[in-house]
Amino acid sequence: MRFILIFLVLCIFVSNACYGQRLEAVQIYTDNQLLNLIKENKHLGQVVLDDCQLVQDIEARAIKSKYPSYQFLWGDMLAYGVCIKKDVALGLHFMKNAADQALPEALEQLGRYYHIGKFMQVDVDRAIFFLKEASAVNNLKAQIRLAGIYAQGHGSPLDYPELYVQLHQSVTDDKKTHKKIARLLSGLAEKMPEHIVSAAKQGKF
Repeated sequence: MRFILIFLVLCIFVSNACYGQRLEAVQIYTDNQLLNLIKENKHLGQVVLDDCQLVQDIEARAIKSKYPSYQFLWGDMLAYGVCIKKDVALGLHFMKNAADQALPEALEQLGRYYHIGKFMQVDVDRAIFFLKEASAVNNLKAQIRLAGIYAQGHGSPLDYPELYVQLHQSVTDDKKTHKKIARLLSGLAEKMPEHIVSAAKQGKF
């Protein structure tokens, strides 16, 4: 009888310990937390740091809830095979779903992929399309890349003033990026009449 009581006490102790571990399980990210991780390009690393515990939750929020931030994360996980089987085509599908909901990072990433030929053939026109959309919602990476593409003679001169305004009004505390923006602005200015440059500096486009 005494042995049975000791056994029951041990079972209860083990059960409580396991329950405590479940309480310490990784919590799903809030939308703001995930957006910040994406902006810092730490979203995939965080999933790995969390021991891939959130795969099912991430998938549900991407497929069922259709949150753009989770569609982007799920797309990246698929494209790079992070915690799940790699499926580039499906990953790009979810990235595009996030871009269709105007997630700036998704728009920028697709524009970059079309520009450099990552996972797909180079398509400068498609790159410009996505980068223009990302630039319009103040994605600085997209604005910088788009200016570089314009400098190579691609795109329409009619679009130069709008991008000039965006870059002229951009804010960064990184000195290297600041100098790069200054060079790009100078290059754009050389492609436009002086009165257009003057108006762009005043944000009149």
